[in-house]
Amino acid sequence: MTAYFHRLDDLLRGHSAITQSGRVPRAALWLAAQVLVFGVAYGTAMGTFGGVLGERFWQVAYSAAKVPLLLLVTFCIGLPSFFVLNTLYGLRDDFGEAVRALLAAQAGMTLILASLAPFTMLWYASSADYVGATLFNGVMFAVATFSAQWLLRAFYRPLVQRQPRHRWLLRAWLAIYAFVAVQMAWVLRPFIGDPSQPVQFFRDDAWGNAYVVVANLIWETVRRW
Repeated sequence: MTAYFHRLDDLLRGHSAITQSGRVPRAALWLAAQVLVFGVAYGTAMGTFGGVLGERFWQVAYSAAKVPLLLLVTFCIGLPSFFVLNTLYGLRDDFGEAVRALLAAQAGMTLILASLAPFTMLWYASSADYVGATLFNGVMFAVATFSAQWLLRAFYRPLVQRQPRHRWLLRAWLAIYAFVAVQMAWVLRPFIGDPSQPVQFFRDDAWGNAYVVVANLIWETVRRW
């Protein structure tokens, strides 16, 4: 147990040992497990808006599953494109270490997110406004994401020092990840669940396109002007 907390401490400090030691599959599995554990922790807190009894219990369970699902599925969908880009840029030999660096930053972000769960619970206890709860969770995700950028730079620093082209690949990864994450978040909604609506894992129109919806909203706004 002590060794586990030491590794978490190294993770939060951005120590390169997290991404450079051990075999690639074993290190990647450990990091993915942290995304799962801490994602479930925050998702559980996220789903408690509106209570935890009766039908709302299932919303807690759904939210607990959706947060790590969002992060891990987004990561897996973006990985093949990132592999191709690394190959095209002649950086394929570093791909294993790059994957561990990205996963480490993801795990660090999820750990930070889980540490913010008490603030989410406090907000829920202070307000019954569903829109406000949704916005507050968006802020918590933003705080965790921006904090994780420092970790990502720390984990990627050895790769960039070895070959500066990794800096461009890192930017490409961030663009790929953000593009996929927006659509995945749209598909997996609701993450909190409106207490006035029936509890459901997916919305009825879950498989729409987030970017089309945003474009339509912008177009309708422009037309009204």
